[in-house]
Amino acid sequence: MSTITAKIQIYSPASQAATLRATMDAYRSACDWLSGHVFETRDLNPVSLNDSHYAEIRRRFGLKSQMAQSVMKTVVARYKSARSNGHAWSRIEFKRPEYDLVWNRDYSLTRDWFSVNTLDGRIKLDYARKGMRRYFNGTWRFGTAKLVHKHEKWFLHIPVTKAFPELADARVTNVVGVDLGINFLAVTYDSQGETAFYDGRTVKHKRGTSKATRKQLQRRQTPSARKRLRQLGSRENRYATDMNHQVTKALVDRHPRGTLFVLEDLTGIRAATEKVRARNRYVSVSWAFYQFRQMLAYKAAMNGQKVIVVDPRHTSQTCPTCGHTDKANRDKRLHTFQCKNCRYRSNDDRVGARNLHRKGIDHIGAGATGA
Repeated sequence: MSTITAKIQIYSPASQAATLRATMDAYRSACDWLSGHVFETRDLNPVSLNDSHYAEIRRRFGLKSQMAQSVMKTVVARYKSARSNGHAWSRIEFKRPEYDLVWNRDYSLTRDWFSVNTLDGRIKLDYARKGMRRYFNGTWRFGTAKLVHKHEKWFLHIPVTKAFPELADARVTNVVGVDLGINFLAVTYDSQGETAFYDGRTVKHKRGTSKATRKQLQRRQTPSARKRLRQLGSRENRYATDMNHQVTKALVDRHPRGTLFVLEDLTGIRAATEKVRARNRYVSVSWAFYQFRQMLAYKAAMNGQKVIVVDPRHTSQTCPTCGHTDKANRDKRLHTFQCKNCRYRSNDDRVGARNLHRKGIDHIGAGATGA
C-alpha cells in the first residue's frame, strides 16, 4: 500500500468562509480544552473520554455529533504520536487553525465539489481540480483529511492510498545504492557501475544562513521575533519538502522498472548529534531524511520499483574493493576515502553508495524481506 497526500485549494465565498472559520475555531478550541483534561488525567481511552466529555464538548462548543467524535480522535492521536516518538509527557496545545475531517462523515469529495460538515450544517464548495482526476478511478481510497487556513486561503490535505503490487526480489533487475548527505543530497551507484551526484551545496548554504538568522531571533525573545521564527521554520520545511520531491522524482525517473533502491536506516540520525561539532550540528543532521525515504518509497511503488533500508554501520568505512574496514579509511574533512589495505581511493559518498549497492545484492541473495 502506498499513501500520498494530495493538497488542493478550496474556493469559498465570503459568507461560507465565515462559517468555515467559526467551525475551525470551535474545533480547535474543543481540541485544546480536551487536551487539558487528557494531560491532567493521562486518559487516552476513547471509551472513557467519550463517557466523560462527549456531552460537554457538544454543549460547550456547539459541535455536531461527528465533529465531537473527531475532536477526541484528534487529541488521542496527537498524544499517542508524541509518546511513540519518545517525547516526555507534556500538555499539547492546539493553536493552528486546522480541522480534521473523517471521509464520508465530516467530508466528501467528487469530481465536481467538496462537501464539509460545519456548525451551520453541510456546505458544498468548489475546489482546484487540477491533478485530482486520477484519484476518482476507483482504485484510490481517501483517508482522514485536514482542512487548513493559511495566508487567507483554504486548503485540503487528503491522504490517498492505493495498493500496488510489490516488486519481488526475484524480479529485481537493477540495484541502486543511495547514500544521503548534505554536501550531496544523494549519491547513487547502480548495477551498471554508474554514479550520479545530486548536489547539496545550495541546501547547505541556505541552512547555514537560516541557522544564523534563527540564532539572532532566539536572542531577542520578542513576539515579533517568535513570529518570524515560526515563519522561518515553515519556510525551511517547505524548502526541504520541495528538494526531497525533486531528488526522489529524479531517482525514480532515471532508473527502470524492476529497480531496488537501497538506503541506510537513518531512523536514529538525531541521536548522532553528539558525534558532530555543536557549531555544525544544525546543518549536518537536521535534514528531512525520513521524509526523503517515504517519498522515494511511494514513488518507487507506483513505478514498479522498491525501497529497502539496511544497517548503516561501516557503510562509509569499508573498502568496496577489498572489504577492509577502518575508520581511518575515510577523511570526513576532505570527503575522500583511501583504503589503508589496498590503497583504493574515491569520493567517500560514492564509496557509501557502492557499499549500499553491495548490501542490496546481498539482500536479494539472502531472500530477505524489504522494508
